[in-house]
Amino acid sequence: PVLYLLNGAMGSNNDWLAQGMVNPYASHYAATGGKEMIIACPNGCPDGIDAFYINNYQGSGLDYETYFIQEFVPFIESTFNIKAERGSRAIAGLSMGGYHSLHISKQYPDMFNYVGLFSAGIMPNKDVRSPIYEDFDKKLDVQFSKKPALYWIGIGKTDFLYQANVEFRKLLDQKGYKYTYLETGGGHIWRNWRIYLTEFASKLFK
Repeated sequence: PVLYLLNGAMGSNNDWLAQGMVNPYASHYAATGGKEMIIACPNGCPDGIDAFYINNYQGSGLDYETYFIQEFVPFIESTFNIKAERGSRAIAGLSMGGYHSLHISKQYPDMFNYVGLFSAGIMPNKDVRSPIYEDFDKKLDVQFSKKPALYWIGIGKTDFLYQANVEFRKLLDQKGYKYTYLETGGGHIWRNWRIYLTEFASKLFK
């Protein structure tokens, strides 16, 4: 199985290795009986430009959604010995990467059975337009009708995205959608994101 682990704004695909301490965690997890998995980190900031709004970032022409779905995932699945099926795919990320995980997973509900939102951005600015943002509620209905094995949300109490996550959880609660929630101290910081990765990954592919 594969965990697609996405970086935040102004970062790179190396962030989870350098600051997120993925390698030491993964080694410890495997040594203590955790489920074997591949962790793949795409670059959410090609050429140093944040691909925040997926296929429409301020007219930059960065087609991150297309790249991720049509190029990155197929490359990983054709290169490594993995199971190319929904039950063996997880997507998660911090901040912008959590935002990508939210919107990509609801746009492609048959692809990911595990979703992790770590201090995630929730909605784009009102003037941003892209097909991936259309019919938000309807797409969530479809996604949760397929009963994802894990929909995980983590946020710090002083995070500047805290209120947006509160409002999103209210929507999920109103709809009766099942999710797992972890609230920590602190804000938009790596200490929290390392905790969230540890908690999320321990629940994958059971």
